[in-house]
Amino acid sequence: MTSFISLLKKFYIHPLLWLVIAIAIMTAHFFELILLLVIITIHELGHGLMAQSFSWRVKKIALLPFGGVAEMDEHGNRSLREEFLVVAAGPLQHVWLIGLGWVLMRTGVMSHDTFSLFLQLNMMVLLFNLLPIWPLDGGKMVSLWLATKFNYMRAYEYTLLFSFGLLLVFHLIVLATAPLHLNLWIVLSFLYFSLWVDWKQRRYAFMKFLLERYYGKSRQFMELRPLPIEGEESIITVVERFQRGVKHPLVVFDKGVEVGKLDENELLHAFFAEKMTSAKTKDLLYLY
Repeated sequence: MTSFISLLKKFYIHPLLWLVIAIAIMTAHFFELILLLVIITIHELGHGLMAQSFSWRVKKIALLPFGGVAEMDEHGNRSLREEFLVVAAGPLQHVWLIGLGWVLMRTGVMSHDTFSLFLQLNMMVLLFNLLPIWPLDGGKMVSLWLATKFNYMRAYEYTLLFSFGLLLVFHLIVLATAPLHLNLWIVLSFLYFSLWVDWKQRRYAFMKFLLERYYGKSRQFMELRPLPIEGEESIITVVERFQRGVKHPLVVFDKGVEVGKLDENELLHAFFAEKMTSAKTKDLLYLY
């Protein structure tokens, strides 16, 4: 119960939602707004409670017009299974919410019109969040899939670029079908801004990913995946090949011949503590 209350204290209303609240009040859609806020809050509680069950550090949860954004103090070093469950926990809340609404309607507690509105709002939030656009839940699912195929940096960049392309398509659809829908323009603005900020800060996010690995805040790895490297490669080039969900034993080659092995922590120590970012990896064989 204490953890649930502490999680509720981390909720806050994003300025965009305040704008939508003002519009709803002015246009006499207050009841619809209350239903939407309940749905969004439960959706985000799903993410937050699942994250807490894995002892993730939840910083804050922003409520937005179309859902929310749960900000975690985690930087890509949890297992991909955990990350998948945390992401999926939000959309799954709509299953029991719709079921509960149906039961209340069948027992006469909720009118048919109210249930229709409740169902419509649930489906709207669910389907919108499943769009494969970062930072929506669907975009995070795409990111997790790409993380199984590529290194951290490439997977993150591909996620953002793919999301931007899909957002442009979504933008064109809005222009063609609902050009005067103010809420959609608010959402589009938020998504464009989020993608722009994350693209600008992608190197910073990558450094946090490496620092978290270096300080060992998470020991959860799916597997050991040896990473063959050339002795002439610089340390910065090698760490850019690190992948989420795995730990990399480094096998050093020189002209096609194996000359030694390094642990990824040795490379990270040289990178952060010794500032040897441009040093050759084969030089570390003589240090450790």
